[in-house]
Amino acid sequence: MANPQDNVVWITGASSGLGKFMALEWARLGYKVGLSSRRKELLDKVADDIRHSGGEALVIPCDIMDETSIENAVQQIISAWGRLDVVIANAGFGVFGSVEKLTANDWNRQLQGNVTGLALTVKYALPHLKKTEGRIGLVGSVGAYLPSPNLGAYGASKAAVHSIGQTLQVELMGTGVSCTTLHPGFVVSEIARIDNDGVWHPERPDPRPSKLMWPTDKAAKVMVKAMINRKRTYVFTTHGKLFVWLQRWSPGLMRFILSKGPKPDS
Repeated sequence: MANPQDNVVWITGASSGLGKFMALEWARLGYKVGLSSRRKELLDKVADDIRHSGGEALVIPCDIMDETSIENAVQQIISAWGRLDVVIANAGFGVFGSVEKLTANDWNRQLQGNVTGLALTVKYALPHLKKTEGRIGLVGSVGAYLPSPNLGAYGASKAAVHSIGQTLQVELMGTGVSCTTLHPGFVVSEIARIDNDGVWHPERPDPRPSKLMWPTDKAAKVMVKAMINRKRTYVFTTHGKLFVWLQRWSPGLMRFILSKGPKPDS
């Protein structure tokens, strides 16, 4: 990536949160940025911010629940810029509730979005990434490692993301393409304010501890750096690393801590 101005990054879920701030960071580094999500009006605002800073952005509305939409998004990037160097499968959401209460529709929606949509994003990007010896970023969660109450479906989906990342690291050996699986801890985002049907509730309180929350722009910077450095698995924040360590070496204590902590509403 000696000449970043020639390189192209495509980010799903780029309209807000980590996706938005990763887009701004890649643009700051000189990359052309393809922006995808369902909310075109928000993508347009991110694209305007990038262009006003002298960068180049392309808005490509895309629904990761629709395979054809994903395939078309990749083709639009190749038609516009002729190459793809980085793909970041960031789009996703949380379905909350105890295992006892979750319906088949809840499970199907969670896994289709966070697992199938992510895998298909990589699938359609890969032929182009192999030409550039590019980079893949998969956005997981510390929740992939933890037995968090009311987060069974979400945790399972992020554990699957972790597994997909490990599989890709083997499948892509010798191609020059790297895969970085990113597992953030608590980061400022909208995830706790979106219900199981995908409806946003701005008034809904975020049950996550505010004192442990990382600013979104700070998180985005370290995620981009991890991908540039081709790390395989990157767990952060500090508390995230601690929780994962405790779960590995003292799972009983971690279960006790999580059982006493706040639980997201379904």
